Amino acid sequence: MKKFLLLGFSFAFFVLHLSLALAWPVSSVTLIDNAKEYDGKTVVYEGEAIGDIMKRGAYSWVNLNDSVNAIGIWAENSLLKDIAYTGAYKSKGDWLEITGVFHRACPEHGGDLDIHAQAIRNINNGCAIMHKLNIDKRNLAAALLGILGITWILTRLIKQ
Repeated sequence: MKKFLLLGFSFAFFVLHLSLALAWPVSSVTLIDNAKEYDGKTVVYEGEAIGDIMKRGAYSWVNLNDSVNAIGIWAENSLLKDIAYTGAYKSKGDWLEITGVFHRACPEHGGDLDIHAQAIRNINNGCAIMHKLNIDKRNLAAALLGILGITWILTRLIKQ
């Protein structure tokens, strides 16, 4: 009986320690809907790096989109050096995990909602996207251009 009790306490300690060590990412919806509760607290947030990385001296802005909303991330340039792709028409951005302090109305950045990153981990690399030419659209554009050209020529001939 003593072994089971000791084993139970060991298991409980392990589970408690593991749950404190592993922080689960918070969604943008949770952060936005519960902004007062999370304000000033350290959070873990995941998303695709989108748009441009906007350098501002030793720090930069990058937007992370978790497929619902995008949140601005303020980070030291050294934390962002491993980002290879940001999401745009021609690329899928790196999927990042950010650990940082959440601000519902950041006094440093004009009252914007943001996260000041303390650590960034690249979970999944982005990639370039090649889009196929839509042949039907190309043919339609050529036909419309031809019709426009014929119409222009006919109006010129009629006016003479």
